[in-house]
Amino acid sequence: MTTIRFPTGRRPGSVLGAAPGTAEDVGAYLAGGGYTDATGPDELLRHLAASGLRGRGGAGFPADVKLRAVRDRGGVPVVVANGEEGEPGSVKDRWLLRARPHLVLDGLARAAAVTGAGRGYVYLSDPVAADRVRRALAEREPHLPVEVVETAHTYVAGEESAVVRRIDGGPALPTAKPPRPFERGVGGAPTLVSNVETLARIALTASFPGLRQAIAQSTLVTLSGGSATPVLTEVPYGVPLRTLAAELGAPDAAGALMGGLFGGLVDARALDLPLEPGALAAADTALGCGAIRFLAAGACPVSTAADAVGHLAAESARQCGVCVSGTAAVRDAVYALAAGTAGPDTLTHLDRWARGLPGRGACGLLDAAAGLAGSLLRAFPEHVRSHLRGPCPGCARACPPASGPGHRLTVAVPDVSGTAADDRTGPRLPALKGTP
Repeated sequence: MTTIRFPTGRRPGSVLGAAPGTAEDVGAYLAGGGYTDATGPDELLRHLAASGLRGRGGAGFPADVKLRAVRDRGGVPVVVANGEEGEPGSVKDRWLLRARPHLVLDGLARAAAVTGAGRGYVYLSDPVAADRVRRALAEREPHLPVEVVETAHTYVAGEESAVVRRIDGGPALPTAKPPRPFERGVGGAPTLVSNVETLARIALTASFPGLRQAIAQSTLVTLSGGSATPVLTEVPYGVPLRTLAAELGAPDAAGALMGGLFGGLVDARALDLPLEPGALAAADTALGCGAIRFLAAGACPVSTAADAVGHLAAESARQCGVCVSGTAAVRDAVYALAAGTAGPDTLTHLDRWARGLPGRGACGLLDAAAGLAGSLLRAFPEHVRSHLRGPCPGCARACPPASGPGHRLTVAVPDVSGTAADDRTGPRLPALKGTP
């Protein structure tokens, strides 16, 4: 059994180090051990390799390997803090930039020192976060020249080649690979595009190397679903998904939408899985960006799938013909299922698309749409078949609302200014910690 405790979270090595409702200033960050010179670049790289820290942007690539790849390309690299989280159910990156901008900037400076970078960028679409980062830069001018680059918020704007393209003055749209940014990125230089939570954990490792394992083996998660107030919290790997559902207030969850939209749907049996990237991958799902939306007991997963694929189809960059046609086809088929109007060949088509579409677009959006279709068929076959016999009362809300198909999946950023960030209630911030 996993024991979960609820301390304040204001302790060394915690990403949730700022008190809820506050934005950390440079004095507080320095007092907490930030911007220390105790750990040099080579030593930090060894600590990161030993801890096994992986990126928190979704792909989970080893942080030390990515840093070495940029460093070893030669020339004068560029480092980018990527805070543009396109997943509608994730808020961790925007919260970090709003509440702990110095932690992110410290991590960016560490990455620059390791790679030998000559300049850095903070890339985002959140105006509140942009203001906090600029204030933090004014409080402590780093040795590294850093520029804040804002972009329009879209699902694909945070894809690494889209980040490079936007910083170079173009649209925030993905490009064909290769070359990848570590080979040729901003201005043609080798470029590290790193998620802001990854950079935060790099900074924590530099300040508290003795806690490197705990830092690398914990992660931020955004929990939402049903009528419960969303939760942004930090958890150790190994905590069962069912425990997280109970913390959210959904102990009888019927399943979950995992990893934002990229991990697909899982049924209630999968909630006994540990929150650990390897275990989730073995079960054909993924932690992704750490956004988990639990399905309320009695909720229809087809409705959730309709919201998700509808959002992806609306967010297509419309650069790849196969993505435009593929996401639209998946959307229309799932919408037909939700409405009870699907034809006898619908499931055959969805299965074929789930197997054949991944890897054919310039970014992961098409993969996410195809993965959602496949996961719906695998995890909820009885629900799907029942929709072939007629309309489902639980899917009455499946048609996209006026605000857009992804609206019901959206989570608001927790307030760190004393005023609401928007017209929706933001998540609470418990510091969920424990030993798996």
